[in-house]
Amino acid sequence: MIRKLKSIGIVCSLMIALPLAAVETKPTTSPAPQDYLLQPSDLLNVKVFQEENLTRDVRVSQEYSVTLPLIGKVDVKGKSLRQTEDLVRELYARDYLVNPQVNIVVVEYAKRSVNVIGQVNQPGAVLFPQEQGLTLLDAISRAGGFSRLANRNQVKLTRTNADGKAETFIIDVDDLIKGKSSSSWPLLVNDIVFVPERIL
Repeated sequence: MIRKLKSIGIVCSLMIALPLAAVETKPTTSPAPQDYLLQPSDLLNVKVFQEENLTRDVRVSQEYSVTLPLIGKVDVKGKSLRQTEDLVRELYARDYLVNPQVNIVVVEYAKRSVNVIGQVNQPGAVLFPQEQGLTLLDAISRAGGFSRLANRNQVKLTRTNADGKAETFIIDVDDLIKGKSSSSWPLLVNDIVFVPERIL
């Protein structure tokens, strides 16, 4: 009987300890991956090791640039976090510092969204996950999925290209779902996804 009571006590102790362990090992918010492409309005913390006076919080401008002490304006358009670190390190090493160690982290992400309208259950703006991309299927899913009246074969994606002109693509989402399409249709900021109503 004593041995049985001891066993019960051990099991109870484990049941109590497991939730506590789960709380202690709960993962924290992951930092931006090094291949994250910087966006306008991202807030960055730039640190140069042993150069406290060069540490800055800077926001990426709408022209995709940041301004830093000594080196001035730095163009970060199309650059990942790692590429930006390398560029800033190179600029400081060129004229000002010997073998500088630069660390850049995203303190605050710019809000990036697309609009999903038409025959979805929750039409409206859909935010990108903080450090990730967003595909057409992801956006429709985040908008509550298709309504029962949705025409999934004629989904329209409208985006503005680099010349400022609007382009519209007609996409058969059923093909995406079945894996018949070669593209997952990654979305860009301010894209508009329109799901039309099917003709009954």
